[in-house]
Amino acid sequence: MVRTSLTDLKHSFQLTTLVLISVFVTLFAHRRERHEKELTQLRSVAEAAQQVVLRPLPRRIGPLRIASVYLAAEAEAQIGGDLFAAARAGQGTRFIVGDVRGKGLGAIGDAALLLGAFRSAAHRQADLTASVLDIPDDAPVVHLINCGHPPPLLLHKGQVTSLEVSDPAPPLGLEEFAAAPSAAETFPFEPGDFLLLYTDGVIEARDGSGAFYPLAQRMGTVPEDDAQGFVRHLQEDLLAYTPGGHLGDDAAMVAIERGLTARTSAVSVAGDCWGPRPSGSTR
Repeated sequence: MVRTSLTDLKHSFQLTTLVLISVFVTLFAHRRERHEKELTQLRSVAEAAQQVVLRPLPRRIGPLRIASVYLAAEAEAQIGGDLFAAARAGQGTRFIVGDVRGKGLGAIGDAALLLGAFRSAAHRQADLTASVLDIPDDAPVVHLINCGHPPPLLLHKGQVTSLEVSDPAPPLGLEEFAAAPSAAETFPFEPGDFLLLYTDGVIEARDGSGAFYPLAQRMGTVPEDDAQGFVRHLQEDLLAYTPGGHLGDDAAMVAIERGLTARTSAVSVAGDCWGPRPSGSTR
């Protein structure tokens, strides 16, 4: 009869432990690889959906120079409920910026419906509806209707002004509660000025102490270079302001610089509309 020594038991236990650890490591690696493949597929689908629903903005439309950025709150997401778009309308350009309530595919679907309605109506010579800006080529002004959205900010000779309308419209979908249709209000928008459109994910971003991002104050310190550099500077400043560069909500910004002439860009063809690019990109 062969007796098992204590040393043999220790060796057997170590061997069994090693086999079990190897099995667990292999299963974990396989599961991680499968998860990464799923995330890659998710990003591909999101980016493809964005290219269909939210088309890129050109860098120039008529006398306007444009830059934009879209920052998704979730790392694996490319788009969410924030939206913006632009369209030529006669001798001017119309913009829309909005934030659909909710998250996920439902919010993206609502954003697609709203953008589709804007793209269909923006080319008609009709009164402004929804949360829209109308910037004529030949006049240094901007016409604005605000439907419950954060007001645009205007940078004029180093001074930042919030374009607060005196008669704001209710949020889209609640028009029946308005006493009468809201009329567009007009504000100065002179050559060399910058106009910033943004969603609430920007002004609701917080630092480590919980303080909100002071967008108007930071906007006044941005070098007045061009629209591209303007948005890039704000994007970097916003991400540096939040702990780890993490945003609690999707955020979008569009900077519009009025040029000195009304020359129309070759890429600005009547009938085209544009919207945001993938997360974190600028143009």
